[in-house]
Amino acid sequence: MADASQQRTVTAAFAPPPPLWKHFTRDKLDQLERIKDETAKGEDGSPNTNKNWTPEELRTLDLPAELRYLVPPEMPTSGQYSVFGELQSLSTTLPSLREQGIEQLYPDSPVADVSTDGPAGPSQPLNHAHYLLKISKSLLLNFLEFVGILSGSPEQFESKVEDMRNLFINAHHLLNLYRPHQARESLIMMMEEQLARSREEIKQMDKVKADIEGVLERLQTEGSHTATAQPSNASQLKEQDRKADSDSRLIWDLLDQEI
Repeated sequence: MADASQQRTVTAAFAPPPPLWKHFTRDKLDQLERIKDETAKGEDGSPNTNKNWTPEELRTLDLPAELRYLVPPEMPTSGQYSVFGELQSLSTTLPSLREQGIEQLYPDSPVADVSTDGPAGPSQPLNHAHYLLKISKSLLLNFLEFVGILSGSPEQFESKVEDMRNLFINAHHLLNLYRPHQARESLIMMMEEQLARSREEIKQMDKVKADIEGVLERLQTEGSHTATAQPSNASQLKEQDRKADSDSRLIWDLLDQEI
């Protein structure tokens, strides 16, 4: 009964959190902070609350057992981990189908060029699209054969289902071989978009700079003219103040539009 309950827990759609989450309480976090402050004392003996602790430095502290769960563990570099009851490898290298005990329906890369009658040419990269197309056609043919078997002898379906399963696995593996190329192209696209945004921001900044310089030059020209012609009455002074306020507001409006 216990084994059945454990199996249901492992294969659940949403696995329960690990029990160590119970150690992440406010009291224990405060206790860890006090230990860090006492350890990182300055030359005058006062606690150093500004020190940035790295995970490696935290692992060197002499902490109680209940506080060890609050320290990030070392990053694993090899081995396996479990996700919803299935073991996943930490290695980023895609294992071959033969390593997984599955029949491989396409040749390994590279293959020798034997298209001519003469001696074998240089090795050519594997044409993934060519073999994906062949596997797709084989899937259609096997599906038609599978329908025929179901209509005539349904009890003999297992072998044909296994053939279709093997074709799907080979097609999926061929697609996964494109993942490194996809990652590189995605990174290139992200960098190109970031570069385009930076260039557009620089262009907008140059435009704002040119607008502000034009306004400042106009203000300087008008200021020099105003300095030569002194206002004769209060109305002219009020008009100059109004124009100065209008020019200042114009500059701020330009900045607000672009920033």
